[in-house]
Amino acid sequence: MQIREDDLTGEKIADLLREYLEHMYEITPPQSVYALDLEALRSSDITFFSAWEAEELLGCGALKQLDWRTGEIKSMRTAKAHRRRGIASKILEHIIKESQRRGYEYLNLQTGFLPAFAPAQALYTKYGFQYRGSFGDYNNDPNSVFMTKKL
Repeated sequence: MQIREDDLTGEKIADLLREYLEHMYEITPPQSVYALDLEALRSSDITFFSAWEAEELLGCGALKQLDWRTGEIKSMRTAKAHRRRGIASKILEHIIKESQRRGYEYLNLQTGFLPAFAPAQALYTKYGFQYRGSFGDYNNDPNSVFMTKKL
């Protein structure tokens, strides 16, 4: 598996992100969907990563700079055909290492509270993330869980 910075111009990544957004709106109340679309992910404060095996897209994740010492994980997604293979763990490890390389002290994230998000919460807990209150522009949303990791 190769994880690389992605310029978000490929058709495969656009399809995966479209599927991701559609799924978020299927399982989450609309006011609680914080997933970013393709254009929002092209922001200068976001670095987007994709994971590949040859020409097969396995998954993705992004790192948003909140300030000089804090990053936020965005858009973690594994392609349906490749779930349960540890791809999310590898992408998360890559984002954590990149955050450390940048000198961030904290890495934050928002994920869902509903049962469909239990695997995501378990993954983040396994990597040392702890629950916290909302941060940044997020409201105290009852459908959201906020987590942080001290690096």
